[in-house]
Amino acid sequence: MPRVLVVADEVDEKLWTDCAQSLSVDLVLGAGDLPFDYLEHLADTLEKPLVFVPGNHDPDLTGYTRYRGVVFRAGFPARWPGPCGGVNADGRVVEVAGLRIAGLGGSIRYNEGPNQWTQRQQARRARRLVRAARGSAVDVLLTHSPPRGVGDREDRPHQGFDCLHRTVERLRPRWLLHGHIHPHGEKVRAHHLGETRVRNVVGAHVLDLGRQGVGVP
Repeated sequence: MPRVLVVADEVDEKLWTDCAQSLSVDLVLGAGDLPFDYLEHLADTLEKPLVFVPGNHDPDLTGYTRYRGVVFRAGFPARWPGPCGGVNADGRVVEVAGLRIAGLGGSIRYNEGPNQWTQRQQARRARRLVRAARGSAVDVLLTHSPPRGVGDREDRPHQGFDCLHRTVERLRPRWLLHGHIHPHGEKVRAHHLGETRVRNVVGAHVLDLGRQGVGVP
């Protein structure tokens, strides 16, 4: 299985330097709430593809389409606000670097900011994602928020999504990778949903997706 650099929520200052060039990975995954120029820098420095989902502090990326290299929104040419060259997997199933990745960005709705969803809204989005998978399992479910009760918090902005339990059952990912929950110096617990490993990837982590081991740059 490919080896990936997965990042979320907190910029690792070391990776703004030449340190990033020393990483041996096949793919960069972003789980939200990072500057898009940081994601571009990582993909460009490593010369590897980038797949990401937006977090609740990222701009609204809905409604953008691409046709023959030109980006459109509401039928008019537009400037893509996301990371240049990055694949937005939110609500989609994509195949990159030998991995089948399903994405579901955003957080629970707690104010009027972008990329926030009620439990019911996210459940609808999750059902569409499952249909997009056409009955086939995925390697990675990339989300911004965790499943409810699996590494989330009790305060409203950091509660997880109920629907992710059912989504994991249907998509059968080897890994669910999420951000949003800042450890604040605490040791991050490992979680499982059935056979799926659930990993909080706030910061920067190098994962060999075929093994249990996880490293940090």
